[in-house]
Amino acid sequence: MFALLAVLLVIAGTMRIVRRRRAGLGHGRVFPAAPEHPAPQRHGEAPPEASPSGGAFRGGGLGSTLKGLFHGGATEATWHELEELLLKADVGPKAASDMVHRVRADHPTGGDVIDTVRTEILSILGPDRPLTLDGRLSVILVVGVNGSGKTTTIGKLAKRLVSEGRVVSVAAADTFRAAAGEQLAIRGAAPGAVAFDAVKASEARGVDVLIVDTAGRLHTKQPLMDELSKIARVIEKAGAAVVETFLVLDAQTGQNGIAQARAFTDAVTITGVVLTKTDGSAKGGIVLAVREELGVPVRFVGVGERPNDLRPFDAGVFADRLLSSG
Repeated sequence: MFALLAVLLVIAGTMRIVRRRRAGLGHGRVFPAAPEHPAPQRHGEAPPEASPSGGAFRGGGLGSTLKGLFHGGATEATWHELEELLLKADVGPKAASDMVHRVRADHPTGGDVIDTVRTEILSILGPDRPLTLDGRLSVILVVGVNGSGKTTTIGKLAKRLVSEGRVVSVAAADTFRAAAGEQLAIRGAAPGAVAFDAVKASEARGVDVLIVDTAGRLHTKQPLMDELSKIARVIEKAGAAVVETFLVLDAQTGQNGIAQARAFTDAVTITGVVLTKTDGSAKGGIVLAVREELGVPVRFVGVGERPNDLRPFDAGVFADRLLSSG
């Protein structure tokens, strides 16, 4: 009996101490759980769509220079200086030479050289192309070298597609790289197998778009390039369509990016280039070099680090920025 009373007294004392401590911490009462809100819960509206962009290049503003160059008329020296100007803007040797020849042939005597150059730029770039997606599972293959901003681009692209109401999945087919041996031992899958499983899982879950990240491939390493080709073939065998293959290029690499692009276009069919880091020290001429020397259009440009800073490329906006006076 006394033992039972002692236990009850200990319990009562303990509860009194707990209540005092709660009161000292401002928790004198334990409030009941809030009732469920009677109104239906809704997601906030998607942010307004960012407008297409020609990139945030800091090497633009050729308008005033061109006007000064042709102020006294067009001479043989003038055309050489125009080619030098284009080369400094990162247009590239072939593209610059071809462009000067065409501008020279089309430039009317006494006409506005800015208008002539703008028309030539739009002719080189061709019409803008929207993203190609069909009604079934669409696969977007993303390739590029280490450090080009590929992973960030994939995240931005996925966000963009989700904001459009699409169900998106991302597959990291990146086992064929440094430390791949350990990964293969653990996962038991080569990059092609990862891509195959990703297609099947996406189909089962009703995914609209599957973005396959192939990791950083060194364009000078032929086995890695061969692996890219294999991934593309495996996706097709899995029953899905690779509707787009994007090559991500760092705009600041200039003409080195052209060498990278050539190697990738040999390995897989590139449908478009995504130029990243255009808000850095990149020069806008790289856009013309990619299109003129490779026949591959620029489809998206990275204009900053925020999630919404991946914009569809607009040739008209780009031409206006490149030929602006400041």
